[in-house]
Amino acid sequence: MEQNPDPKQKTRLLERLKADMADLPPALSGAAKYIIDNPGDFGLDPIRVSAQKAGVSTNSLVRLASHLGFEGFEGLRGPFRASLTTEREGGLGLAWLDRLEQHEATERHGRIARNEVNIVARSLRLMTPERTAKICRTLTSARRCYITATRASYALAYYFHYVGRMALPGLDLVPRHMGTAVDEMMDIGPYDCLVAMTFAPYSAETLQALHFAQSRGAQLVLITDSEVITPGLTPDHLLQVADNALHPFGGYAGAMAVLDCLLTHLVDAGGDAAQDRIRQYEALREDTGAYWRGGKLPKLPK
Repeated sequence: MEQNPDPKQKTRLLERLKADMADLPPALSGAAKYIIDNPGDFGLDPIRVSAQKAGVSTNSLVRLASHLGFEGFEGLRGPFRASLTTEREGGLGLAWLDRLEQHEATERHGRIARNEVNIVARSLRLMTPERTAKICRTLTSARRCYITATRASYALAYYFHYVGRMALPGLDLVPRHMGTAVDEMMDIGPYDCLVAMTFAPYSAETLQALHFAQSRGAQLVLITDSEVITPGLTPDHLLQVADNALHPFGGYAGAMAVLDCLLTHLVDAGGDAAQDRIRQYEALREDTGAYWRGGKLPKLPK
């Protein structure tokens, strides 16, 4: 298993423990139940304390870790500990940035990090609950939702489509291949919507797609860095994000944070159907060996 757990690893481990409990030996089953019931404490406590609270031996926790594919107890505890750190980050303040900026050797790094924090904070502040709710209603009620972007911001559109299609099966990324977005939007109409992302200098292709969709009566959701980007374009919904990075190009940290929040709202709105599709996607990836679960990696051809 990975030594640096991803944000969803804790959730997957809890689901695995619930599924495996009935087939585990009694001691391991007891340890699994303790972790399921007390994930926070398990993330904080050392092995002897966890064993005592669970009423099992430390060896049982080590064996459970091995059963789940970890080399030892710390590997199993890692995802739960990382989850606690993430959940409590907001209460830790920004004193760490102050300390970085007070020393010449780290001052530049501190300024860069603070700028990124400010980009994300401003972007999320502009993403008001009222605006977000209206966008979610537009996306979930549309016959089909197209999403488009070009060049560097295409990566944002790809990510939004990759995750969002589990909540919105009608979400369609354009262009997919060598054509233009307009080529793949010939059937767009008043019952559809277009989500577009563009940041200065604005992509001519993305603007063409927006104007075309507007001419067909589709709802427009625009994620950009300004309230006005071209004459004659009047999006139905605008999510303005900050992108004032300290390098020569636009920074996408704010846009990424906004997209992640929007995706969370869409998954919530999708209810049980969205959760079922997510489980189906994950099961398919597991069945096809999409993720490495330990052991030797396949050899690459020479």
